[in-house]
Amino acid sequence: MEPTAHSQQEASTASSMETAEDLASKLNAAVRNRNKEVVLELLEKGADVNSKAESGWTPLQSAVQADDECLVQLLLDKGACPHARKDNGGTAFIEAAVAGNKNILKLLLDCGVDINDHDDNGFTAFMEAAWYGNEEALRFLYSKGANVNLRRAVSEEKMKLHKGGATALMDACREGRFLVVKTLVQDMGADVNIRDNKDRNALIHALKKACAKERYESAVSIGHFLLDCSVDVNSKDECGKTALILAVEMQSPDLVKALLEKDEIDIDDADEEGNTALMVAVERNYFDIAKLLCEQGARTDVGNLIAVANRNRNRNMADLLRQYNAKFVPETLEDWEPNSKRWRDQLKNLHKMYRPMIGKLKTFQYFQQRIQHTSQGGIYLGLHGETEVAVRTSRSTEGDKEKKFFERCGNCKHLLKLFQFEKAKGYMYLCFPLWEKNLEEYLQEPKDHEDYKGALKMIFQAVRELHSLGFAHQDLHPGNFLIDLGGKIYLADFDNKRKSIEDRKELTNSDLEALSRLVLYVLTGGKKPLQQVSAEDLAADSPDYNEALDLVHCLASHDERGVEGLSKHPYFSSKQARFQFLKGIWNKIKDFRNRNTVFQDFNATERFPYPRWTKEIDKDVLKIMENPKKGMQFKYRDNVSELLRLIRNLDEHPDSRISDKIGDYSEYFLRLFPALTIYVYNSLRQNPKYSCFADIQDPSL
Repeated sequence: MEPTAHSQQEASTASSMETAEDLASKLNAAVRNRNKEVVLELLEKGADVNSKAESGWTPLQSAVQADDECLVQLLLDKGACPHARKDNGGTAFIEAAVAGNKNILKLLLDCGVDINDHDDNGFTAFMEAAWYGNEEALRFLYSKGANVNLRRAVSEEKMKLHKGGATALMDACREGRFLVVKTLVQDMGADVNIRDNKDRNALIHALKKACAKERYESAVSIGHFLLDCSVDVNSKDECGKTALILAVEMQSPDLVKALLEKDEIDIDDADEEGNTALMVAVERNYFDIAKLLCEQGARTDVGNLIAVANRNRNRNMADLLRQYNAKFVPETLEDWEPNSKRWRDQLKNLHKMYRPMIGKLKTFQYFQQRIQHTSQGGIYLGLHGETEVAVRTSRSTEGDKEKKFFERCGNCKHLLKLFQFEKAKGYMYLCFPLWEKNLEEYLQEPKDHEDYKGALKMIFQAVRELHSLGFAHQDLHPGNFLIDLGGKIYLADFDNKRKSIEDRKELTNSDLEALSRLVLYVLTGGKKPLQQVSAEDLAADSPDYNEALDLVHCLASHDERGVEGLSKHPYFSSKQARFQFLKGIWNKIKDFRNRNTVFQDFNATERFPYPRWTKEIDKDVLKIMENPKKGMQFKYRDNVSELLRLIRNLDEHPDSRISDKIGDYSEYFLRLFPALTIYVYNSLRQNPKYSCFADIQDPSL
């Protein structure tokens, strides 16, 4: 095709001296102007078909946005990359769903794009089609295998801000696309009860912006439709507002009435500021809705409703409230300070807000009061009386089973215990003593010193206690070890992965393997994820390196001593106890003419780590020991028995010349021969005759 006079005029500015940047800018402009002739001329002049304009737009993406199938095909034929991304991570395929062009979507799919690919904000083509109400494109993508219930994937940083997690259904609800909502649910099986990262389901998204006049009718229609589809009516928005409160805010008596017909609705549930549906209706002067709520039994003894009605100069509202026993109450401020430092602000908010009491329990189950995720649901803050607690909610049948298990933990020092429980409307509320952080969070904190041994002692005792109850944990990760305000560690199992041991050795072995990784994770300060840490990450010059390495090996190799026996491993002994152990061995092995054979015969797998120890010890110390002031001269040999003999003699026959030279004996020898303790310990343990001497007596244990 010959270029027109108009196209020649547009292209005439592109001389041979133009830069690549100039050509790219003109190419993108020509695409946006849908001028095929100029596009061809610029490409012939060397313009890069994959060049990027402002915000990272490529010519192909601009052609898709312009909804020009011919240009899209042309650019693909000229080598345009269908996988190129804008600055926000968006692709031509995702843009095609915004435009809603099924033919362009097919063209790009044929180029091998991933139908579930998403941009940096987690939006897929399917989500965009739902957002913009492009039903034809939506059906096409569904027919090609798009994931209907995919949740918006976002970065870890955005996850911490509770962003992302929404589905295509939520997008359609949010934008008031009633026909798309019906299509997604009825024809494509969209799940109405999935929640985003702010704990909002499709119903909440439908009602969030429904106060706007142009969205009201569609929001009401979507709300009724979702209620007919058994949507969860107890979901909340990011401010703790329930669907009932949102329905009141949008001033929809029909929707309020439909919600109240649901048995599971809590008419007195309140948002994060303590406002119930009735309080919102009174505040906004919605008399008909307030009357409906009062007739359905809404509480009138919270929120000082009469004062609000009087402030609004609404005498009819005040009369209505008095008819339902509302009373004017002077406001008083109560100062309360929680014990918890970590959860102080959330607890103070909970304390001052109105919440319907569940027995003696006050709790608010929405994400800003949530302290931990589990596969069984969230763990939330609560106040049982004046006691700060962590609350787990479950159906009564499952709750009864959990309650029985936690009651068995009552006499255990390091298993999470049940503090109290409450029952209401078919639910069990299990209340636990509140913790400050989990093990992972503890390790990430800056510390003046690292008492990892103390933490591991408590971890081992917790696992030992669980095994003694007849259960293997099967999920020993840092998030399941909880630390209270006093630094005490407790083991929890909120995901219910524990299994009855019943002589099944593989279950306890699995716990031992997990414990070996956990030891490494703790000793390396949690610098690597649990599954990535290895023995190579241990610093060879760290305290107790040899004992720690041996402990990890014993756990990983399913040592027959189990957690019970390995809780007495030399790693857990103090330096003083280890030195006392070493100095006493030579005296204990009395009936063996050559004590050294004890170690040669029964530790064949491990050679004595200091075969030339007489060359490593301080020369003056060795000379004094070989030439005592009293007694005969003696020549020490390079074997383990003689080294133990020297340690014993040095301690039993102290010499001020030596103590002045090396200071504390135990510090000196354990620093000079760090692998000696574990070598002697394992040698004795493997010797049937002398294994009883391998027990290191440590009063601290």
